Amino acid sequence: MRLKIRAFTLLEMMIALAAAAIVAAFALPGWRGQMARGHRIDAVAALYRAAQYVDAQSGASASLPAGFDQAPPSGNAVYRLKLRAGDDANGGYAIVATPTASGPMRGDPCGAFVLEANGAHSNEAIGESAPATRDCWRER
Repeated sequence: MRLKIRAFTLLEMMIALAAAAIVAAFALPGWRGQMARGHRIDAVAALYRAAQYVDAQSGASASLPAGFDQAPPSGNAVYRLKLRAGDDANGGYAIVATPTASGPMRGDPCGAFVLEANGAHSNEAIGESAPATRDCWRER
């Protein structure tokens, strides 16, 4: 009695790879968009967390301590946060979250996120293009 061994033919394998490539072509841009949105949300949350820290210190801090100086707070930084001196117009300080040069958000059209002590928020361009603040902050 002889056993019959079944396997994929080259044609069947090529059809399966083509189908996988088509699915990946549609899924990859959406996945990248969701990852970017998640990183932006982390940056905004880190800005508010840092603002709470600075307010608790009565604005006397010259810089942000470890854990408040990056987003996400632990692991590899995607955004770096810096405390910027301010004036009466912005409430006394501003905190800026800038994408790291080697991180996944380095070419992000939102640029740097800025949160002022008075609650105003905006984006600063990094490079030549002006950021679209409304789409970057959403309804935050």
